[in-house]
Formats: sequence, C-alpha cells, structure tokens
Amino acid sequence: MRLYIKRDDLIHPVISGNKWRKLKYALVEARQKGVTEIISFGGGYSNHLHALGYCCNKLGIQFMALVRGNYRATPTPMLKDLADWQAQIVYLDKATYQLRSQTDFIAKWQAAHPHALIIPEGGSQTQALAGVAELLNEQTQHFSHIVLPVGSGGTLAGLIAAASTNAADTRLIGIAVLKGQDYLEQQVSALLPQHSFDNWLIDHDFHFGGYAKRNQGLLAFCSTFYQQTQVPIEPVYSGKAAWALKQRLADGYFPPGSQILLLHTGGLQGARTQ
Repeated sequence: MRLYIKRDDLIHPVISGNKWRKLKYALVEARQKGVTEIISFGGGYSNHLHALGYCCNKLGIQFMALVRGNYRATPTPMLKDLADWQAQIVYLDKATYQLRSQTDFIAKWQAAHPHALIIPEGGSQTQALAGVAELLNEQTQHFSHIVLPVGSGGTLAGLIAAASTNAADTRLIGIAVLKGQDYLEQQVSALLPQHSFDNWLIDHDFHFGGYAKRNQGLLAFCSTFYQQTQVPIEPVYSGKAAWALKQRLADGYFPPGSQILLLHTGGLQGARTQ
C-alpha cells in the first residue's frame, strides 16, 4: 500500500487548489463577455470568496461578496483582504443566506445587478467540472482511491466525471466537512451529466459536528501533521480529510496494495489569525 498527497495548495499563494480550478473557465468566459461585476456567496473564512476577490481585483472586475453572518465588528483576515481588494461586502443573516440557491433569490439580485455574473457558493457549477478534470489529467500514475474534502460538491463532481473516462477503476471518496447526508450527494449529482456514476461515495463520519466545527483533538492533529510532514493543513477542509484517511487506514478500510491519493484542495483561510 502506498499513500500520496497532491499538493494543490501550492498552485498559487492566494488562489490555490480547487478554488482556482473551479473558477478558471468561469473567469475566462467572464473576460470574453466583458463582464464588469461578479457576485458570489460564502462564509467569513471562505476560500472561494478569497480567491474570487483576488482574481476580480487583478482582472479589474467589481466584486460583491454576500457573506453569511455579520463580521462588521470583528472582520476576519479573509474579509480584510477583500476590503483591501476593493470588494463590496454585504452581510446576510442566517435565514437570508439559506435562500442563496433559490431561483427567486438569485433573480432578485440579478434584477438589481442586470450585468453581473452570479457564481454559486464555492464556485460549484457546471463550468467548474472542466477545470477540476485537469487535476486528474495531470497525474502520471494510477490511483486506486482518491480522498478529498467535500463542501459544495464541485470538486468531487469534476473528478467523478473525469475518472469515469480516464480512470474508470479509481474510487473517489469524499469526506463531508459539514452535516449534509443526502444533501451533499444531491449537490454532486446535480452537477453531473444525466447518467449515473458508481465510482464515488461521501463519508459523513468526520464533520466534527458541522461546517468549521472542530475540537482540540482535530487542532492537535493538524499541528502534528504539519510538524511531521511540513504540509500545512487546517481544520475546516484538509484537516478533516487527512484525519478521516488516517482513521480509515487504521480501520483496514483499504485493500492491500491500494494506491491512495489524498487531495490537498488548498485554501488555508480557516487557519489564519492575521
């Protein structure tokens, strides 16, 4: 048995990992169409908003971040970066934020900003699949299993579609980072072409109580992991995926001879203090 880590956190110091891959073709199309404003959604530590805010600043596109919760009194490092990049930040209460994927809610924002491109939370949309597929195409060896964190489903969906063509016997194991059994499966399936795939599953045993929830054990694990490997991980995404993999290895889940790839999807906003 062999274990590998794909360091997608090293793509770029700001727009690392799956955030760049999911945004790439949406931004290419935005440039081609002359889009002057982009609107998207996320939490106070969102890797997606951070990456998109940076890209919009570099491309000269106005960015509006619709943020879950009110951080006016205590802005996070991510939100301070957005402000430095001239993003417009709008804070939404929890009840309003829950409407973010509903047609009427999107239509309201589109009507108020008729020339804006609205990108879903996490960048998870059909355009993201091609960018994520490039991740798998970069690999020069075969893996029996790929393990990765799952938050909005776009990265897993892209890998499922790509693997069905290029690595049909590779098993994709998503580690849920939030409470979302059935919901996450529906999110992934909605992004896939209209036929079924049987090369994936989502493990819901390691979300630690919900999105961004953690305990001292997980925090200590992230610290120890870095000390032993010099690979930085955080407790929101990569830390939960690494913890889950360690536990499943101890459980004997993987058959002898497995070639396992742990995908570090980048984004370390959850570990920042400044």
